Amino acid sequence: MSSQTDVIEKLARLPAPLRWVIAARFKTVGLSVTPVMCGTWVAAQSVPVDPWLAVLAALSAVGIQVGTNLWNDAADAERGTDTAERLGPPRMTALGLLDGSTVKRGAALAFAAAVASGLPLVVAGGWPIVVIGLLALLLGYSYSMGPVPLSHTPLGEVIVIAFFGVIAVMGTAHVLGAFPSWQGVLAGVMMGLPSGAVLLLNNHRDRQTDAAAGRRTLAILVGTSGARFLYAALVAAAVAMLPVIVRLSPLAATLGAVAMLAAVFLAVGVWRTPVSAGINRFLPLTVLLQFALFLALALSGATAR
Repeated sequence: MSSQTDVIEKLARLPAPLRWVIAARFKTVGLSVTPVMCGTWVAAQSVPVDPWLAVLAALSAVGIQVGTNLWNDAADAERGTDTAERLGPPRMTALGLLDGSTVKRGAALAFAAAVASGLPLVVAGGWPIVVIGLLALLLGYSYSMGPVPLSHTPLGEVIVIAFFGVIAVMGTAHVLGAFPSWQGVLAGVMMGLPSGAVLLLNNHRDRQTDAAAGRRTLAILVGTSGARFLYAALVAAAVAMLPVIVRLSPLAATLGAVAMLAAVFLAVGVWRTPVSAGINRFLPLTVLLQFALFLALALSGATAR
């Protein structure tokens, strides 16, 4: 209990903007930006790219992710899910360091910023972007709210792979004027798999408190060993898709080999780490793995197979 008190006192001394940065979970914002960058690369294989549209797509994606994170911070505190036994990064609302109503207003503001950034995308991409945007906002809200929040079900990883992977990449490519392609779909899956792995790690780490709160996440359903194996499968599959998508240049092939070694390192590390706060160190490393895979694509001189 004294340790928890020390953490609260330390965080309370931080400037308010930094507490908001922690609540928004900016350490993982790469999960929304990198797929947009990947979609921009996919589009550039066939059409000239408008860089401003790409920037707006990234801003819209970040707004949705930040809004979802803030809403989750406030909603989980309201439901009593985030307790003193939590092993993950601190949640500002649950610790009493930010007001829940204010955090929800911040989430609404982030969603509004995502909509504002997305308006030019709608002009460029038409009704498919409207559908994607509305679904993203709906999922951002229903992830933590409603009678059965999505975060309480085994569907979270699948949704993340779809929206932070395939839809983000293909939607960006569509806005930039590219036609649908199998290369884009596969690149989207490759981007989505590490995102799903990050969520799986979070749920694996929080399995005890989640189970006590009535959640039935995928990590809980497959068990401790199953979650570790599934994480390894997700990161390994992401790296293995790289040579399927492009003909690798020597530099890209080298980076791909490094990424595979990193995936093995991560999988072994997660397997050996008990269910504890020690799992947290693998979260940013998994985000970096996703970015390394994008770099391998960008450094490849190849076009679609």
